[in-house]
Amino acid sequence: MVFFCPVCNEEYLIISNLCETCRKVKHYMSCYSRDRVIEILDNVLSRTEDKQDNKINEEIKNEIQNKEYTLRSSKKSGKSNQIKRGENEN
Repeated sequence: MVFFCPVCNEEYLIISNLCETCRKVKHYMSCYSRDRVIEILDNVLSRTEDKQDNKINEEIKNEIQNKEYTLRSSKKSGKSNQIKRGENEN
């Protein structure tokens, strides 16, 4: 009996439940949430190829900016907590 990947129905499976490609998509969903992955796929793949490339670059840029903002915010809050702790110790 031959088993195919239940998501793509293209690759044969012997040991695992998903093929490598579908497992990668599942991993992205666990990292970013299912809704976010679907949103990105919809926004990117519903365009012409040149617009897809532009949208991919834009999405990557936005993700990087969001991560940088989060890092800056956490660093600022960490510094203010250190200052408050230092003032309380004196």
